[in-house]
Amino acid sequence: MAVSSRVLLLITILSLLVSAAVGHDGNNSQGVTYDGRSLIINGKRELLFSGSIHYPRSTPEMWPDLISKAKHGGLNNIQTYVFWNIHEPVQGQHNFHGNRDLVKFIKLVGEQGLYVTLRVGPFIQAEWNHGGLPFWLREIPGIVFRTDNAPFKYQMKKYVKMIVNKMKEEKLFASQGGPIILAQIENEYNHIQLAYRDMGSRYVQWAANMAVGLKTGVPWIMCKQKDAPDPVINTCNGRHCGDTFTGPNKPFKPSLWTENWTAQYRVFGDPPSQRAAEDLAFSVARFFSKNGTLVNYYMYHGGTNFGRTSAVFTTTRYYDEAPLDEYGLQREPKWGHLKDLHKALNLCKKPLLWGVPSVERLGKDTEARFYENPGTKICAAFLANNNSRVAATASFRGVDYYLPPRSISILPDCKTVVFNTQTIVSQHNARNLKRSKVAKNLTWKMSPELIPTVEQLPVDSREPKELYNLLKDTTDYAWYTTSIELDPHDFPMRPDILPVLRIASLGHALQAFVNGEYVGSAHGSHDEKSFVFEHAVNFKPGVNHISLLAMTVGLPDSGAYMEHRFAGPRAVTVLGLNTGTLDLTINGWGHQVGLTGEKLKVFTQSGSHRVDWKKAKGQGPALTWYKTYFDAPEGNDPVAIRMRGMGKGMIWVNGKSIGRHWMSFLSPLGKPSQSEYHIPRSFIKPTENLIVVLEEEKGNPNEMDILLVSRDTICSFITEYHPPNVRSWQRKDSKIRPVLDVVKPAAHLKCPNHKEIVAVEFASFGDPYGICGNYFVGNCTAPVAKKVVEQHCLGKISCSIPMERELFVKNNDACPDIKKTLAIQVKCGRKKH
Repeated sequence: MAVSSRVLLLITILSLLVSAAVGHDGNNSQGVTYDGRSLIINGKRELLFSGSIHYPRSTPEMWPDLISKAKHGGLNNIQTYVFWNIHEPVQGQHNFHGNRDLVKFIKLVGEQGLYVTLRVGPFIQAEWNHGGLPFWLREIPGIVFRTDNAPFKYQMKKYVKMIVNKMKEEKLFASQGGPIILAQIENEYNHIQLAYRDMGSRYVQWAANMAVGLKTGVPWIMCKQKDAPDPVINTCNGRHCGDTFTGPNKPFKPSLWTENWTAQYRVFGDPPSQRAAEDLAFSVARFFSKNGTLVNYYMYHGGTNFGRTSAVFTTTRYYDEAPLDEYGLQREPKWGHLKDLHKALNLCKKPLLWGVPSVERLGKDTEARFYENPGTKICAAFLANNNSRVAATASFRGVDYYLPPRSISILPDCKTVVFNTQTIVSQHNARNLKRSKVAKNLTWKMSPELIPTVEQLPVDSREPKELYNLLKDTTDYAWYTTSIELDPHDFPMRPDILPVLRIASLGHALQAFVNGEYVGSAHGSHDEKSFVFEHAVNFKPGVNHISLLAMTVGLPDSGAYMEHRFAGPRAVTVLGLNTGTLDLTINGWGHQVGLTGEKLKVFTQSGSHRVDWKKAKGQGPALTWYKTYFDAPEGNDPVAIRMRGMGKGMIWVNGKSIGRHWMSFLSPLGKPSQSEYHIPRSFIKPTENLIVVLEEEKGNPNEMDILLVSRDTICSFITEYHPPNVRSWQRKDSKIRPVLDVVKPAAHLKCPNHKEIVAVEFASFGDPYGICGNYFVGNCTAPVAKKVVEQHCLGKISCSIPMERELFVKNNDACPDIKKTLAIQVKCGRKKH
């Protein structure tokens, strides 16, 4: 958002004049307005730190804890999409129960004193099945999604009005005293707008006017929509909106960042994705230094794509690298570093909201952006080093400041550094997975799925039917059956040559069976859904039955003309016969939607009795159902199942699907994209929990484990260069003052969930290196380091160890000439009585 200081000054003056003119200088008027500086909520300007938490990607039992952790992380706003296809899966039939209870979720947010941004959509993308649009929309005659199309606009308006009215009935908009301060219509439409030409432009105008006409009393936004019609605010999505956002399209609109991606969502076949806490903090500090007043972390908690809710090829685990991981545990240092950033920015609140912005170049790669009210003590500065490799010393107002590479230091009084984006003071942690002592030694039973032939599924179509329209998003699976009769003279006369079955498919995956025997499988990928299956087959003289199991892995969630996407087998041939290539595409095909086990609901307690089971011994055949029972794992830590030994399929616990597993689709690193799958505690009974796995490939269930998940390994890694924790400072009488008499850097450790420090696993004062869970002693270390940490921390929930040489070095310093680093790793646990 490259905006000159002169323009910012003009915006500030205009904003203050407008704000004063309409009575926004501290009165108690209810509702939300805005100007070029910020949102104005109930008469007050606010800096907003927001996080995306999607209610259907967790459970109602998890919601209060997730919201609480977000609040303690310094957030004051929660953002969520609204998911049309879970609320109206069948046209005219609405569902707002369980983890679809949108009203309950918003009320819980409000009860903890946080605001809400409601992204109504109705198209949301979100790596969610069909981008949130219900499948039945595709079947409305003449419909074209997301354009100036009468059937689509009718359905969209009807749905949006229903959601808005539901919020009004519960008095959830800020204009009614509720927590919702912003609402979003459409989603990143600029990406596809050109595909619809003038009809796209007309649709944008219509959508904005329709939304504003619903009179919610709060502003509407459109993300990534440069031409958002007034009064709708255009907002930014991306990793570095402080540098890439061209700004609001009118000077009277504030700069809002609706998606700051905390990592990258993963699809099956992807390696791990990361985004450093330092980079996140830098991007946010940059945005606020350039007139930004709202940032939203997408995601703050990603959660789980339960059932079949994930979009095409998207993993069941969603944004696990967010500040709160899939299980709702704090991922450190990301959670803590951002918390410290929010504290630092809040110390700058008055200058940022009321000060006049200026920019001063300090050096080749360094600059100062500051906000102040001349003649007062109100001043805040952001000192930036834009060089990504070399540290710098910058002089600002007569004082020299050390700036690490690609970092921003925040000075809430234009004097005191309270935070640097590159220097992490908060603690680190590592995730631990351990086998449950209770839920172990599981006894698995198996039941093979029936392989139908054309005798059970008579021909009902000349050629294979298109898969999406066949399934109608009711299941991932459809059978295609046909048969061919071969004469002995059709076969090659050489024993080393076999006929080959070739199937060209538009996606997403496929298994082939000939005469009831498994032949093989093939699949596409997120980037290339189409694939060709080729496999040698032992046909026999006479009639041969070919049974194909075609599969989807979620519906598409983005792009233009989504209603015209297709999947499934499109051409089937047999190669290598003496008579030449045999085209079976128009041979006549039978079809069945879903598996027999799905129809019988064998994943439920009652349904499991409808088929025969036998003990599973080692690797089982392809397309087999497995079941076992387990008792609730000990303690209260989150639970997961490691799917080692399995290939691809789905998992149910007590009849509830926890999503798709896919272990056989390896990343370029040679590992599955996801190995552990979350079982929410609320799905688990004290005893006799039924777990059912549908395994499409040949799998060995005895290798699976029930795990307990924790982040009980916590660490600190600080140097003598580190500033004190930002919590050491407060704004008092318009001045930044220390909370304590002496402000020094220190290692701060705190166990989660009221656990206490039971062991010091590593401590070194000198030049240690490594990461949390894997630290190493360097060339020198103080011999008493571990003892010092134990004295300060053992048996405590939290502790602080001062970064003082005198504490660690009593007599001889083995390396007196280096700046010291303190690395600590401790173990948290419950006190044993």
